Amino acid sequence: MSTDRSVKKISEVPVKRLIQEQADASHYFSDEFQPLLNTEGPVKYVRPDVSHFEAKKLRRGDYSPELFLDLHGLTQLQAKQELGALIAACRREHVFCACVMHGHGKHILKQQTPLWLAQHPHVMAFHQAPKEYGGDAALLVLIEVEEWLPPELP
Repeated sequence: MSTDRSVKKISEVPVKRLIQEQADASHYFSDEFQPLLNTEGPVKYVRPDVSHFEAKKLRRGDYSPELFLDLHGLTQLQAKQELGALIAACRREHVFCACVMHGHGKHILKQQTPLWLAQHPHVMAFHQAPKEYGGDAALLVLIEVEEWLPPELP
């Protein structure tokens, strides 16, 4: 019987950790706080400590997203949870650039997604995606990841 418990605990650890990472990341997304974003031209944001050149590189397509998140058909709560999970996954997997497809729809997620992303401390920058990644129905997002160093050989 103790063997069953240990097996159950081992298999539950990653799931619990993933759920916690998702919750930790999504708690930054407030609907009440409205960050000041430029309303002229394409949707973009650069964290104050990050070079504005990063947004330009996103716009030009210099960064290729490694992870994609499609928010079509999700509620606002589900979208926030999925954004939190995406940011946690990017950090865990050392993925620097991701694409968030919010779509056109009724414009609710299209309006809210940039406001939520601008509140998260690990989001360095985002810009309306180039056409090949969804154009004005998507955002390319730069995520701050911890520096990854290969393990030292013995």
